[in-house]
Amino acid sequence: MRNVAVFGRVVLGGYLAAHGAQKLFGVLGGSGLDATAAGFERLGLTPSRETAMLAGAAELGGGILTATGIVDPLGPVTIAASMTVATAVHRKNGPFAANGGYELPLTNLALATALVASGPGVIRLGPRLPRPLATAVIVGAIAMTAVPLVKLLTYQAPPAPTAVEPDQPAGGA
Repeated sequence: MRNVAVFGRVVLGGYLAAHGAQKLFGVLGGSGLDATAAGFERLGLTPSRETAMLAGAAELGGGILTATGIVDPLGPVTIAASMTVATAVHRKNGPFAANGGYELPLTNLALATALVASGPGVIRLGPRLPRPLATAVIVGAIAMTAVPLVKLLTYQAPPAPTAVEPDQPAGGA
């Protein structure tokens, strides 16, 4: 059973690290930081550039830490925090990824949470965090996730601008 955690850790960590690199650097078919920031701006996640950098760093760093098992549970906790916000972002599109929904971020969140509970497995490249520090990391991640999550859940998009008729020249046409 402990080897299952290793497999899940490597798959989830690898994919999330790649996804973070797409956001930050535009590699692996990603759009890069400027496009990610523009998308975050449309969602009301401001300041958008800083929020995009934080999301990309959480995915890249959390993915690397998860895949390697270094300072577990920091990696899966970081991924869980990021995926909580991503699930909320996609909630308006329904549950399925085919419609832009929250299927994938919720699946990533579930696996990250399971990895926090189960531990890194038998093979890892570094030590686990001591229990008091691990608890502080979990509490900190919850607190840091709360701000963008509340912002996102309460965001009201500005109304679309309405077309204004140009003034008619004097005397009519």
